[in-house]
Parts: sequence; C-alpha cells; structure tokens
Amino acid sequence: MSIPNDATPCDNETTLADVKRWVKEFSVAREWERFHFPKELAVALAIEAAEVMELGRFKSHADVADALRHPEHRRAWAHELADCLWALVRLADVCGIDLASALDEKLKLADRKYPVDQSKGRHDKYTAYQEEEKLDLVPGGISSRDPN
Repeated sequence: MSIPNDATPCDNETTLADVKRWVKEFSVAREWERFHFPKELAVALAIEAAEVMELGRFKSHADVADALRHPEHRRAWAHELADCLWALVRLADVCGIDLASALDEKLKLADRKYPVDQSKGRHDKYTAYQEEEKLDLVPGGISSRDPN
C-alpha cells in the first residue's frame, strides 16, 4: 500500500484519488477484486452504514455527543465511518464513477430543489415547497406563505 507506515494521513492533506488508490491497492494485494461486484459492494456499504447507526441506537443526541468526547468511543465511530468510506470508494471505483463529479452534480440539483429562501431552517422534503407553489397558483387559493 502507498501509505507510509509512519505517516498519519489527514483530510486536509489527502485527496479522494489517494483514498481510492489505497483501497484499490489493498483489494488487489489480497486478490479481492473477483468478489467486488456493484451489488456486493452496495450490500457491504448498507451493512457498514447500519453499524454506524448501531453506535447511536437507543441513545439521545446528548448521549452520542458525550460518547464522542471519549477516545475509545470516538475511535469506534471513526472505524465504522472508515468502513463506510472504504465500501463507498470501492463501489464507485468498480462502477467507474467519479465521486467528486457526482457530488458536484448532485449538489447543483439539490440547490435547485432546495432554494435557500424556501428551505432554510426547514427539514421537510422539497415536494412540500412544490405543494406551496401550487397553492399560490390556485385562483382564490390561500397561500401558506401569505401573511394576510
């Protein structure tokens, strides 16, 4: 693998291309590529995401925040998130998907779906804004945004 044993990579100095390369080299060295099909990697990603969820299961937001202040719990979260990253990066590589480009496209789509003036401070799905727009267009209809 190309990560030097004495180095500790960090987000500010590591590119997504570096991460993809490390995960691929790790897989190739173990001859795991023959097992890495999109469906199998998608299942692995879902399982790893479930393991992250399990860390917060039956805990309040405050309990989780408190746990993250303890190194052993923070490490558990870090390891599970790293497992998710591994599966996601490997899946993207096998599918030939450029994650940075895909994220850029998705953020642009989300920006159109969730305009700041309509979504700021709200947690509902974008279809709620579309429903409000329809109310505005109904002749004689009362808009939920109409202050009068």
